[in-house]
Amino acid sequence: MASPSRPVGPTASPGSALTAREIRSIIWGLALAMLLAALDQTIVATAMPTIGHSLGDFEDLPWIVTTYLLASTAVTPLYGKVSDIVGRRITLLVAITVFIVGSIACALAPTMLALILARALQGLGGGGLISLAQTVVADVVSPRERARYQGLFAGVFGTSSIAGPVLGGLMAEKLHWSAIFWINLPLGLIAVAMTASLLKKLPRHEKPHRLDLLGAGLMTLATVALLLALSLGGHQYPWGSPRILGLVGLSAVLWGAFIWRLRTAPEPLIPIEILRNPVVSHATVAACFAMGVFIGLSIYTPIFLQGVYGLSASQSGLALIPLMAGTTIGATTASRLMPRLQHYKRIPLIGLSISAAVLAILAVWPHTLPFVALEALLALATIGIGPVLPVTTVSIQNAVLPHQMGTATGVMSFFRSLGGALVVAAFGAIVMGSLPPDRTTGVTMENLAALLATGGSDIGLVFRLVFGAATAGILVGLFHIARMEERPLRNTVQPAAEKAAGNE
Repeated sequence: MASPSRPVGPTASPGSALTAREIRSIIWGLALAMLLAALDQTIVATAMPTIGHSLGDFEDLPWIVTTYLLASTAVTPLYGKVSDIVGRRITLLVAITVFIVGSIACALAPTMLALILARALQGLGGGGLISLAQTVVADVVSPRERARYQGLFAGVFGTSSIAGPVLGGLMAEKLHWSAIFWINLPLGLIAVAMTASLLKKLPRHEKPHRLDLLGAGLMTLATVALLLALSLGGHQYPWGSPRILGLVGLSAVLWGAFIWRLRTAPEPLIPIEILRNPVVSHATVAACFAMGVFIGLSIYTPIFLQGVYGLSASQSGLALIPLMAGTTIGATTASRLMPRLQHYKRIPLIGLSISAAVLAILAVWPHTLPFVALEALLALATIGIGPVLPVTTVSIQNAVLPHQMGTATGVMSFFRSLGGALVVAAFGAIVMGSLPPDRTTGVTMENLAALLATGGSDIGLVFRLVFGAATAGILVGLFHIARMEERPLRNTVQPAAEKAAGNE
């Protein structure tokens, strides 16, 4: 039996029986759960041609990605709220179970339709893994110590970004495309084994709540309509087509109804006090734009590398490693520095300032830089973006009461994902707008660089606008980080305000 030795930072809460070893086991199990969700967003891409050939359907291939994105993004805030109502353990175990069941259904899918539906089921589980993992860490480690573990989680995303496409291609080529889904079974079971029993010892913060089903339904439908418009616009249908405009209009109406519900419901899905919290609001917007720019760059930079520097698809993937690794380096550095600094907000302020300056350089000289200089600038840009993830996450969790932790973390994860979709759509609109009108449908990432070249577009000038838009997005994130209130990081999991709230 593990001795009750030195805990990680202060003890989790009065009466908590968690030791340092148990906390580390929980955190590694949570990191594995996060890896499941993060890896599944990248491992599928390189296996898609093989899947299309095996199932005899290339036309519907994009829906393998789209349905997962729709389902996972829409349910993220619901997981946070439910965990505040019934507890973290049961909610996390349900998310992992749904994800595993969805993975098995994907591996066994006999048709493309079955695979698409299974991916939706998988997304319903995956949508809770990342935000719930962040929330559980907040239950066992104080904000000052919690920052140290954000580097580990950033490493999870960095690893999945680099290893996912490689693993997907190798498994599809050497084994069978279903292996990319079967791998989730042992990983998920290990994550459950490492956390299930220990999560029973978590401090309990949940309070009696009612789940606003009408609000949840409105938010889910509004999200799905918007993401459908962003996914289909510029690819399957022109941005000005009735289908896309109809989806955007429907989403706007549903978002309006959701806002009305927030103002009138006895207990809304997202409490107004959380949205009005100056730390939560500014940190969420900053993370939304900064991480959105990172996702957009990771998707469209390979096209720039192929069109301007003449790299092949595989070479451009390898050339993307500095960009991916930069975010992990920046986040890990910030995670180590944050507990030691009183003014921890300076880390992302400096980082985003550097990132904005670098992206502005790329916008001015998009096709005259030596390749080595370009790689160094891309790495520097994402090193500057990296600190935003740990600093905003810890700041938000430091600013809310424990019984609101799941909701606040879920809201941040939701808007970060939605921001990524919006920025990717904005970059896509810039790139697709450079194509001849008769070539804006049926476009894939694989043939986009060639279409830009054959269509007579100067790819360097097209990406001058992309890098300019990225600079603008970083500046928005910088503005909101500057406006975010910088509160001292607590040395305990449970603030004194929580006791006062419990006695009211």
